[in-house]
Amino acid sequence: MILVQFAYGGSNILVKISLEKGLNHLVFVVYRHVLAMVLLGPFAYVLERKHRPKLSFAVMAKIFVLALFGATIHLNVYYTGFSYVSLTVATALSNVIPSFTFLLAFLLGMEKVKITSGRGGAKVLGTIVCIGGSLIFTFWKRGCLLKGFVQKPLIHIYDTDQLRHHGNENWFKGSALILTSHISWSAWLILLATVSKDYPAPLSLNALICFFASLQSSFVALFLGRNPTLWKLDWNVQLLTIVYCGVINSALLYYLQTWCISVKGPVFSAMFSPLQLVIVALFSAIAFAERLHLGSLIGAFLIVVGLYCVLWGKKKDRFAVDEQKEDRNGTGDDKV
Repeated sequence: MILVQFAYGGSNILVKISLEKGLNHLVFVVYRHVLAMVLLGPFAYVLERKHRPKLSFAVMAKIFVLALFGATIHLNVYYTGFSYVSLTVATALSNVIPSFTFLLAFLLGMEKVKITSGRGGAKVLGTIVCIGGSLIFTFWKRGCLLKGFVQKPLIHIYDTDQLRHHGNENWFKGSALILTSHISWSAWLILLATVSKDYPAPLSLNALICFFASLQSSFVALFLGRNPTLWKLDWNVQLLTIVYCGVINSALLYYLQTWCISVKGPVFSAMFSPLQLVIVALFSAIAFAERLHLGSLIGAFLIVVGLYCVLWGKKKDRFAVDEQKEDRNGTGDDKV
């Protein structure tokens, strides 16, 4: 999971640099999923051909919606917001995903909560603190600027005049778009849990998601990215970003996370997400000379505290379920 967070942090750094250097996010999303589809397709065909279930129309429709929420909407909205805010801001806001997922599951009746119990209260409190922290992070721009590690950036990617004249407007717009994209990603996580049971072939499922995401994103790009020069690829950091995200993010990291979750559970996996914030924040402070407001630091701290409150509650839920299964098994053995 430490390797996964370093890899995700690296992808965010590359994407930020590429977007600032002119990479169109619509084109990027298309190329990324086409590459991942081409990479995953042969492996899915060979490794899962004996136990791959039949693909019904209902399952295909669900996979289409999965691609819509998890790739087309999430990534395009996220990268649009990413272009307005700093790298650290975008990474910090990703820690609200577990709380958003819990809140959506609760509203849809998929998550039962007993507020009077310790674990139920922790999940509710953590969700409130996490969302409150994201609002503070987005709206509270007062207070002193924290001193940076370096005086001048080692990598110049920001237009300082634009940031100075439109900083607050861009910060709010970008943060709102990123939070909206995370709502879409949370919906994807909830739907994925259902589809994975209906179609238990992870390689084929991921390849189909990339296929539909490529079609959907291409359709969007035909209307919003008609300029042929946007699709031109050269040997530069933009091409490196496309290959990195297509191969590493959409293929390798998916299986690393799946393996970690199968061994240690989803709570263990989610506990490492704040590590990406630390990695990106240190890199941005040194390479880009980023400086944050005190309010932003307080908001980020509340987001991480809220995240661990929700994760603690989910961990206790899992222990409670395991104890119930052991009690039932013990009762059954006694009867036998």
